[in-house]
Amino acid sequence: MASPLPIEVDCATVQQKLADKADFKFIDCREASEYATCQIAGAELWPMSGLAARLAELEPHRDREVIVHCHHGGRSLRVANWLRQNGFPNARSMAGGIDQWSADIDPTVPRY
Repeated sequence: MASPLPIEVDCATVQQKLADKADFKFIDCREASEYATCQIAGAELWPMSGLAARLAELEPHRDREVIVHCHHGGRSLRVANWLRQNGFPNARSMAGGIDQWSADIDPTVPRY
C-alpha cells in the first residue's frame, strides 16, 4: 500500500496542480462572508461549520486527493485531519491558507 500523502501541501504545489488540471477536489472551508471577500479560482466553498452534514456529497471523491484551504491554514488542517479520520486518506491542508496564497502566488487576492 502506498504511503499516505503528507497532511500539508504548499501553495506553489497547489498552484501547479491547478495549472496542470490535476485530478483533485479543491475545497475552501472558510465561511461565506470570508469567501465573499476573496477566493481562489477553482476552489469550492464548503464552510467548515457545515461540512459534516455534507460528507455524503464528498463520497465520490473518497479516493481522490482533496485539498482544503482556509484563511491561514488552521481550520483546513483540522478539516483535513477530520476527513482522514472519516475515510478520505488523501485529504490535505494548504499550508498558510489564502493569506499565504496572496503573499506568494497571487497578490491580487485581497488579504484580510
